[in-house]
Amino acid sequence: MMTIDVAPARRAEVKSLARVLGRAFYDDPLMTWMMPDDARRARALPRIFAAMTRHHFLAGDATEVAGRDGGLGAAALWDPPGRWRQTPREELRMMPAFLLAMGRQVGRGQAMADLMKKNHPEEPHWYLAVIGSDPTVRGAGFGQALMRSRLDRCDAEGAPAYLESTKESNIGYYMRFGFEVTGEIRMPDDGPPIWPMWRAPR
Repeated sequence: MMTIDVAPARRAEVKSLARVLGRAFYDDPLMTWMMPDDARRARALPRIFAAMTRHHFLAGDATEVAGRDGGLGAAALWDPPGRWRQTPREELRMMPAFLLAMGRQVGRGQAMADLMKKNHPEEPHWYLAVIGSDPTVRGAGFGQALMRSRLDRCDAEGAPAYLESTKESNIGYYMRFGFEVTGEIRMPDDGPPIWPMWRAPR
């Protein structure tokens, strides 16, 4: 079995990282609700993930990529404890990309972000905002390598971790890493539910 390399994401990798996450989230229920048009969603998601990574996540030094033979297979966007809120300046810098990507659907994106913020735990924790594998390598252990890399650090620091699962089918996967469902957040306009999950350190 060939080794999967996990490393901090570099600025030069933002575009390829964003393309991988865009493909990973193309059929995600939350993204489909936010941007129902398939073609628009395919174009928009890489732009959104690139803006988030470039203007917020890279500064937290907690974005990681997993690759094999120089090819990038998966990415995880984490926030360190105390850093999950985007600053007004970061939000301002991301806004042009969001507006360009989402157009009239930007209101739904805002509604989602507001609900997630309202339900976000206050206790200091590592926040896994986004994790995704390219569909071509799904099931090959890339996501697992990324989860282990950061959760080992959480355990070493005695720090809890938090995420929101946007797919019911992924809940069992996260539970294997020690996450537990703490509730359900439902989007407006008959939108899909998402499941907040918390992991105590081991």
